[in-house]
Amino acid sequence: MSAPFFSPPVPPHRHELPVSWEDLHRAAKTLAWRLLPLGPWRGLIAVSRGGLVPAAIVARELDIRLVETICLASYQHQNQGEVQVLKAVEGDGSGWLVIDDLVDTGQTAIVVRRMLPKAHLASIYAKPAGRPRVDTFITEVEQDTWIFFPWDIEPRFSPPIVERHQG
Repeated sequence: MSAPFFSPPVPPHRHELPVSWEDLHRAAKTLAWRLLPLGPWRGLIAVSRGGLVPAAIVARELDIRLVETICLASYQHQNQGEVQVLKAVEGDGSGWLVIDDLVDTGQTAIVVRRMLPKAHLASIYAKPAGRPRVDTFITEVEQDTWIFFPWDIEPRFSPPIVERHQG
């Protein structure tokens, strides 16, 4: 099952934001604090794959034991394409909390909202194009920033910013 739209091309990424495991854990706990007064929640739905780790942290912090997944695919490396639904969930989302790592262009959130119009959508990071598509987020980053999540990177030398941006 695929969404009937194609997202616009992703602009070149002028900035990079590496996120450590500690950064992600702190942001997910902050998200849980922000979501606490909005509950209780019937359950939590993680958007696979990026939302799996933040969802596990939020579920622990909010003592949510009923955890489900929506499995979507839209990125191939740093290019976002058509959102494909690999696994959906039943219902309209009433009482459910949906967690993702990032809302970028908002195309994934549009698909989730169509499936679960009454769910509360939350993410750790939000870019301006996607920000209006989620109900709660923690950190806004510029649209032309590529976020390197800890599961996507390995320790390596990184040249200073000035060296990478000299003409």
